[in-house]
Amino acid sequence: MGQTALAGGSSSTPTPQTLYPDLSCPEGLEELLSAPRPDLGAQQRHGWNPKDCSENIEVKEGGLCFERRPVAQSTDGARGKKGYSRGLHAWEISWPREQRGTHAVVGVATALAPLQADHYAALLGSNSESWGWDIGRGKLYHQSKGPGAPQYPARPHGEQLEVPERLLVVLDMEEGTLGYAIGGTYLGPAFRGLKGRTLYPAVSAVWGQCQVRISYLGGRRAEPHSLLHLSRLCVRHALGDTRLGQVSALPLPPAMKRYLLYQ
Repeated sequence: MGQTALAGGSSSTPTPQTLYPDLSCPEGLEELLSAPRPDLGAQQRHGWNPKDCSENIEVKEGGLCFERRPVAQSTDGARGKKGYSRGLHAWEISWPREQRGTHAVVGVATALAPLQADHYAALLGSNSESWGWDIGRGKLYHQSKGPGAPQYPARPHGEQLEVPERLLVVLDMEEGTLGYAIGGTYLGPAFRGLKGRTLYPAVSAVWGQCQVRISYLGGRRAEPHSLLHLSRLCVRHALGDTRLGQVSALPLPPAMKRYLLYQ
């Protein structure tokens, strides 16, 4: 399965992406990622919830980070403060590779998903209320106990993708899909059939003293855009990421330059 660079009907049961080889980016994702990040207050409002996590997890920095206490034979999860039922949303998860251990799962969960288990496991995705990508094993989990879980992204000869410290989670509640992006590359939808639910950012962890950060990148509603805004997207796309810094040299009024740069 290929991948889609970020330059620019759902089933009733959530299904792993291996049955749906659609790699197109969700509509509006490029625009969302081009805009300035939400301010600190907004990111904290969309951060980890200190009242909705395992007792073995301590939420820090107003929700921007959590640390798992070193408790043996326990898997511990955390849920975000905000749940999403409409629109396109994206957030960045930062999880050092040396702090992942045997089960490091990133995804989404309903308000009913359990956040602690008395053994080491891929807790997120082990039930009907959560969906997750094990970023160490490269497996997708939903109502799964592990064996037979599909590989994500699907690659020739079963090669496993090495997931760096930072990855993006992309939740499109208009289409009902959950996908991931790494290094500016959208990997395709991991799950479908999520419409009609309210889903929260979630992870589950087993590594003692691991620190997992979340940074909300913004959301977009499914609504028509103005011609002015669409023109800005066209100009930014024509310039490309490498030349956006040269906008100030363009023969344009200062107000238009600021608009192109989302200032």
